[in-house]
Amino acid sequence: MSIRLHNTLTRQKDQLDAQPGFDSNNVRMYCCGPTVYDYAHIGNARPVIVFDVLYRLLRHVYGADHVTYVRNITDIDDKINARAAETAKAKGISVEQARVEITTKTAQQYLDDVAALGCLMPNHTPRATEYVAGMIEMIGELIAAGHAYAAEGHVLYDVSSKSDYGKLSRRSLDEMMAGARVEVAPYKKNPMDFVLWKPSDDQTPGWESPWGRGRPGWHIECSVMGGKLLGDTFDIHGGGVDLMFPHHENEIAQSEGCHHGKPLANIWMHNGFLQVEGEKMSKSLGNFITINELLKDWPGEVLRLNMLRTHYRQPIDWTLAGLKESHRTLEHWYNTAAPQAGAVPAAFLDALEDDLNTPKAIAELHQADPAGMAGALHLMGFSVDPAQIALKLSEGVSPAEIEAQIAARTAARKAKNFKESDRIRDELLSKGIVLKDGPTGTTWEVTK
Repeated sequence: MSIRLHNTLTRQKDQLDAQPGFDSNNVRMYCCGPTVYDYAHIGNARPVIVFDVLYRLLRHVYGADHVTYVRNITDIDDKINARAAETAKAKGISVEQARVEITTKTAQQYLDDVAALGCLMPNHTPRATEYVAGMIEMIGELIAAGHAYAAEGHVLYDVSSKSDYGKLSRRSLDEMMAGARVEVAPYKKNPMDFVLWKPSDDQTPGWESPWGRGRPGWHIECSVMGGKLLGDTFDIHGGGVDLMFPHHENEIAQSEGCHHGKPLANIWMHNGFLQVEGEKMSKSLGNFITINELLKDWPGEVLRLNMLRTHYRQPIDWTLAGLKESHRTLEHWYNTAAPQAGAVPAAFLDALEDDLNTPKAIAELHQADPAGMAGALHLMGFSVDPAQIALKLSEGVSPAEIEAQIAARTAARKAKNFKESDRIRDELLSKGIVLKDGPTGTTWEVTK
């Protein structure tokens, strides 16, 4: 069975190896990466995990040497510049120095966090600032082709120049305007025209260009990085559903406008939204969770499985109950799987090849023999090492919190406040934590 993937562009499952120009010796995939000004949240982890599984599947089917995966890092952006300006003022350094400091630190943290989720490093992780010359080149070509125009230090893409603009999201210009935050500016021919290049003042990071000192717009960055590393047309472009419009729509417009209508990617894939305990994740609701925070309490493989139990195109509700279930499932698998991996079961592979149907693949795992189970787990990015899922959380209590409670109980006992001492013991017991007092102190374990 060949790999079939749901293509947002065609709204159907398309066979990967049946796409125009497909080369089994050169399978190419691009996934939009993070804008690195702060820690990545758990919603950012979803495309990383989803497309890591697809990357592993492609390597399994076509061979590791025949697959190229690119996931970019956006290290120049107005949000980054705003954060850099604050840091520069506080530290007495230039905004550019602050930008480099922030993006270097945050990008490394991101890479460390997603590695802890069991994700392989892509073949390339380009940074936008490394490709500004290519962006200036593409913008010039778009102007020459009549798809873009310069105005007051800006360069904008003229959406009216492309008759099928909106084909990915399948919206008309009026619908797109109604659903988008459109920047109204007197230099725009059309309110929907989007920025390819914008001016930078002396304090804002920028590069010299034919249109003055400035910086690229967000959308042009991915068009250039993808094109330079994978060619004018590649096989798969992935990202979250929130990127479909305007980001991916604009990537298509730019790349096709520059490359005489050649498609940027044959198959476009989008993963669904993530919410937390039934609510949209937001800092105002207090449910904004970073990958790094979760990794302090949960093994990365538990987070990975919890993400894959829902089909990638469906919305996912991230819950504590789901994490506990994922942990129990991994414990069972790791106690059942053979030390040496065997052949991947055909039914498991069929499920993954059918639009990355990870819930079905997981169901098939429960039917596999120990050797096949190990092989399947390895393919899906799990180590099959029981030490990797050593219990780090029970009923929402982290080891650090347990130790703090033990210290408070010890202090209460020394003060002969046995009522408080018993209260702490009973509270932990209600959460599945048993305390054991001994001559060398108090230890704890989790009840099953």
